[in-house]
Order: sequence, then C-alpha cells, then structure tokens
Amino acid sequence: MIRQPAVANQFYPGREEDLKKDISSRIKPAAGEEKKEKVLALVSPHAGYMYSGNVAGAVYAAADITQEVIVMGPNHHGLGAPFAVMAQGAWRMPWGDMSINEKLANLLIEESKWLSADAQAHIQEHSIEVQLPFIQYIKPDAEFVPIVLGRANFTTCEEIGTAIARAIKKFGRPVVIIASTDMTHYESHESAQQKDQLAIERVRSLDPAGLLEIVDENNISMCGVIPTTITLIAAKELGATTANLISYATSGDVSGDYSYVVGYAGFIIQ
Repeated sequence: MIRQPAVANQFYPGREEDLKKDISSRIKPAAGEEKKEKVLALVSPHAGYMYSGNVAGAVYAAADITQEVIVMGPNHHGLGAPFAVMAQGAWRMPWGDMSINEKLANLLIEESKWLSADAQAHIQEHSIEVQLPFIQYIKPDAEFVPIVLGRANFTTCEEIGTAIARAIKKFGRPVVIIASTDMTHYESHESAQQKDQLAIERVRSLDPAGLLEIVDENNISMCGVIPTTITLIAAKELGATTANLISYATSGDVSGDYSYVVGYAGFIIQ
C-alpha cells in the first residue's frame, strides 16, 4: 500500500524544490556542520512549518538520525485501531516514497499485546507525516515504522514502551524513536509557557509517569503526551540517562498574536 500525503501544501510545501528549500532553511548549515549527537530518541512538534518548523529543524540538526526510525504520533481523527502500526508499504512524499521497515514493524507487533497492524488510522493523520521531510533530508534512504496512538493509562504506556525497547533489541540495529507532539493549545502565551514548563521539566527528568500525571492534573493540552510518555519509557529501557530541551517557541513568536497560541518543544534523549 502507498499512503498518499494528507497535508502537503497545507503544513509544508508540496513541491520537491520548495520543500527542500524550506527544510534547508530550518536545518541551518551552521548547525549541520556541528557534531551531531548520538541519540536514542527525540521529541519534535508537528504543526505547520511556518509555526513549528524552526523548533523541529533545531532538533533534527542536533541529532544523528539512524537508518531506521520509529515515528509515533497522536491520533487526531479517531480513525482505526487505538494503537495502530502501519506494517507494510510506503508513504509518498514530495521527493520520493519513504518505505516502512516491515521486519521492525512486525517485531513491534509481536512484542506488544496492544500494538496492532492497521493502516486506516494513518490515512488522515498529520503528526507523523510532517516529521518525514526532515528525516528524508538527513537520511534520504531511511526506512521507518509509523505508529498512531490513542488515549492510554500509564500501565498501557509502560507495556508498549517496554515492548518497543525489546523489539529494538531483537532488531539488532540502532533505531531512533521519534515522538511527535505539540504542547499547550490555544491559550495565552504566558499561560502556555507556564503549563509547558511543567511538562518540559518532567521530560527533562526522564519521568514518564510524572509527565502523564502533570499533564492530566494541570489540563495541559499536549496532544502527543502518550507518544512522548511511551518514548521516555522505551528510551530509559534502552539506557537513556539525559533529555535535553533543544528549542521552545509558541506560534505567537511567528504570528505576533500572543493572546492565543500553541506551544512547541523539541528534545533529544540520550
């Protein structure tokens, strides 16, 4: 199955040359010339590039992306299975198809009682799609496994996270896990910053249970809290000891309207 783009020409340029120009302006040459960090995971936003692209670009500029990656995002549309792996095929993107690594996808499904093969959940979902041009820019022949995740309690997150770590170990090659999330939605700049700082501190502390709890207790509208929680669990199982905030911004920094913003944060986890 070839999954067609859902948000090309909306969230990012749909023409190859325009997209490459856009990505290259966000993964600055100066940053690209610096030594990239070996990472186990990263967290990157998924809004339209004009708003969150610079935060995403800063994360991808800092990270040494492996040949195979797992990209997890929230299910914004409610379609398909609750914890859906697209296990075969490819995603069509402006400068070429990005193939799914079927071996890794099947290992993930085998290791987790929650993850299941389902393509329907991915058809309209943008949270994974917007990460792919950054990955392709850095690793043109990269392969990936997309996972769309619904709501979950911590016990379910823990099962999925540890299963992902086991699958990566069995796969036998380095795999970077990417969590796709935006932070607080549609509050004032000041409110977004205050709430997001609470979540940021839990990520920096490698505290997945604390992240899920603080987002719930403070009504933080972090859409990808489940992918981020699971990523932290998996990364810790794989030996992660640090999580560094690379960049934070809000949509108000672009629009100039600070009364009604969305927050964006990017991390590398090592």
